[in-house]
Amino acid sequence: MIAILSVLAVVAVSALVTRIAAIALQLTGVSKETARFQARSAFTGVGFTTGEAESVMLHPDRRRIILLLMLLGSAGLVTAIASVVQSFAGTGSTSEALWRGLVLVSGLALLAALAHSGWIERHLARTIERVLRRVTDLDLPTYASLLDLMDEFIVSRLEVAEASWLADRTLEELRLPEEGVLVLGIIRRDGSYVGSPRGRYTLRPRETVILYGPAERVHEIQRRLSGPGGHEAHRGAKQTHSEALELQDAQQRRYAERGAG
Repeated sequence: MIAILSVLAVVAVSALVTRIAAIALQLTGVSKETARFQARSAFTGVGFTTGEAESVMLHPDRRRIILLLMLLGSAGLVTAIASVVQSFAGTGSTSEALWRGLVLVSGLALLAALAHSGWIERHLARTIERVLRRVTDLDLPTYASLLDLMDEFIVSRLEVAEASWLADRTLEELRLPEEGVLVLGIIRRDGSYVGSPRGRYTLRPRETVILYGPAERVHEIQRRLSGPGGHEAHRGAKQTHSEALELQDAQQRRYAERGAG
């Protein structure tokens, strides 16, 4: 049983280490999604894509974080595997092995539930960031913190497909801000970049548009196809965003009233 508890402790510490590393990477200018992927990849030794590897290796702070994760990960995984083997090899009966297996699965399920808790995510992330800013030199004004990417907002690249709802339409026609999504820039097919494009700009297939907004909405736009279905999805998204704005206005009024009182 001690071996199983050791495994659970290793898993819990591993999750905390990768979380700290991901936030540290964010402080160097890496987006939330990329930071998490890089941290977990380095810790498990799986590796990551060429573009992301290059962005890490060319930045000294990120390189130090990844190297430390690789060291900790190799030791932690070996310890966990050894503990599991030791635990089950020492069982005297089938029932005892099943009991230990149940404890292990239940513990892992509990840790997974805690890891996916939104409340824990927000508070733990803020605490880790405050500590890192105090004890490290990673206090950088990153776009991730400036754009509030700690919660449900993301910056995402979307390559415009032929069948996309975005294709061959101007930004003015798309009216993405009415859905709560902003177009930060566009990468043309020849590689040139258009920052803060105007409303009359027409998106063409195989161009890449950089969007900022709620993750759920950005991902939905990435899947949205041209035709009546795409227009209906746009109308629904506008309604949802309008309701969210009304809720924000109501909260702001209550906040102002409390301040005045």
